Amino acid sequence: MNARRTIAALAAMLTCFSMAAQPNTLIIDAGSKGIPIQETMFGLFYEDINFAADGGLYAELIKNRSFEFDNPLAGWDIIGNVKVMDDGPFTNNPHYLRLGYPGHPSMLTAICNEGFFGIGVEAGCEYRVSVWARNSGDRAQEQIGVQLCLPSTMGEEQAFCQGVITVDSPEWKKYEVMLTSPLTVEKAEFRMMLMREWRANTPGQAVDLEHISLFPVETFRGDENGLRKDIAEAIAALEPGVFRFPGGCIVEGTNLETRYQWKNSVGPVENRPINKTRWSYTFPHRMFPDYYQSYGLGFYEYFRFAEEIGAEPLPVVSCGIACQFENEPHWHSDASLDELQPFVDDALDLIEFANGPADSEWGRVRAEMGHPEPFNLKYIGIGNEQWGEGYPQRLEVFVKAIREKYPEIGIIGSSGPYKDGEDFEYLWKEMRRLGVDLVDEHYYANEDFFINNADRYDDYPRTGPKVFAGEYACHGVDGHKWNHFNASLLEAAFMTGLERNADIVHMASYAPLLAHVEGWQWRPDMIWFDNLDVMLSCSYHVQKMYSTNCGTHSLSIKMDGANVTGQRGLYASAVRDEVKRQYIIKVANLADEAQEISLQFKGLSRKETLDCPVTCTILHSDDPYAENTLENPNAIVPLTSVLEPSSWHKNTLTTSIGPRTFVVFTMEY
Repeated sequence: MNARRTIAALAAMLTCFSMAAQPNTLIIDAGSKGIPIQETMFGLFYEDINFAADGGLYAELIKNRSFEFDNPLAGWDIIGNVKVMDDGPFTNNPHYLRLGYPGHPSMLTAICNEGFFGIGVEAGCEYRVSVWARNSGDRAQEQIGVQLCLPSTMGEEQAFCQGVITVDSPEWKKYEVMLTSPLTVEKAEFRMMLMREWRANTPGQAVDLEHISLFPVETFRGDENGLRKDIAEAIAALEPGVFRFPGGCIVEGTNLETRYQWKNSVGPVENRPINKTRWSYTFPHRMFPDYYQSYGLGFYEYFRFAEEIGAEPLPVVSCGIACQFENEPHWHSDASLDELQPFVDDALDLIEFANGPADSEWGRVRAEMGHPEPFNLKYIGIGNEQWGEGYPQRLEVFVKAIREKYPEIGIIGSSGPYKDGEDFEYLWKEMRRLGVDLVDEHYYANEDFFINNADRYDDYPRTGPKVFAGEYACHGVDGHKWNHFNASLLEAAFMTGLERNADIVHMASYAPLLAHVEGWQWRPDMIWFDNLDVMLSCSYHVQKMYSTNCGTHSLSIKMDGANVTGQRGLYASAVRDEVKRQYIIKVANLADEAQEISLQFKGLSRKETLDCPVTCTILHSDDPYAENTLENPNAIVPLTSVLEPSSWHKNTLTTSIGPRTFVVFTMEY
């Protein structure tokens, strides 16, 4: 957007007083201390759906690097003499490949990997190729050629980057070679080939390869087994207060055998087993049968990421019940109470992994991975979207065990998958009986819900468990189920009610977080990406406008004596930030016309006068169904303007908000 257009847009949204007949006076109680806002208030829910981990946040570029998919060669093409073996050096990943003499001196033995919808590399960037290998033939050493290729090129050579690994031992060893790409390519191919002596008869050639990896050297914070930098930076920019992981439904599993087991995700990365995620087969309308979890991005990496971005880690573990959406009761998809102890032990051991001393059993695992200091875990979630009597029966066992051994840990239970109804009410009653610290509520809902529920928590009981709005997003109707502006605007309006009720709502997170544009199964999603680029949705910008302007105390803001929950299309919340010494007012105008508003600050001392410049951060689109895309990622972004002190009169700021617009007003005191 050019400067002239930007100025014109801001003027239309902030100064068109004549378009509104009567000002809407919003009275902020600046004289009260206010309600403390938890540092965890606005955070993140991460689930490995839509290729969020492998192919997404996890920076590994090779698919099926240890040949452990149901089809060991999934993701690979083979040329020549290639055999799959199953007596490898890693007990949890026994498969490897044997590359041997192809049968003729002019033939080749090679393997080619497709990556995740291709392999994205950038010009001038370094990539680390690593492989566990051994020389299993008659020769003293073998050379393995390594290439990045562009099969579709019209040039003479498909390979645009290459190196050589010399395998010189009959014992398993890790080998590395560095490649620097001269090109930016979105869909490259990776190749390894058994190199030959031209025209030589070498039937004794043979080399074994295991755990083949291609990693960018430049990852988030430079970690070797790290995260894709641009995605991780976009997440970090949200300044989240809490980071819930590793998911929702994948925690449960389609059955207990396929649930997420955190102990499989720690320790040496080459010995972490894979798991076939339920998202590979749950949605027949968008199938990705080669969607597996390598566990390369595991609990150690999640904890470290939370630490790096300043968020409280919130791991979730299985309660012993598999996904109830996928299982009828007669399928016996749950562990009986007599079989529950291993699940309870997993939860207790997880707390020790996070917080235990470096000489404890699981603290030692953390220390050996490079983090001797505890992660200072404060919360743990038990179960995801369970319902019925079986869930509180099992949760009670967890609560008792955790309270006895780790009374300082906050326990998060669930109100199930529904936002209201009989099951919802029953589970809330049970959560109060069990004395959990927070209750995880989920609502993927249509526009009407978000329009009409900004007052959802106004009348919640103020005693007992607090609320974690753990998964929510506005799902448009009439074919509009994507990240269009209108859905994000309604989310902004709804979130004023979360902020206003900070005494009961202690955590909130939009969901899902990530989606690959070629591998998505669920939408809308906050951040979209392909192999090279990232797109921030309108919902991302709404979440950031809240999370980076959270404040320390929620203040009363009323219009006509009532909370601002949709009167004349307006929604509002107010906070004070005692650290930054700011007042921050958030206002969403859902009306189709501009509205004049007066922000009137009451209760200030005689010495306090608000006549300062006001920063206005504005999110608006003329087209309610417009969206950001990878081709046009900045179609809808927040714009910033400044209202000069002349806009004030006796501690009252008068301005205008454009139609269908969300604004954050920030002023220092």
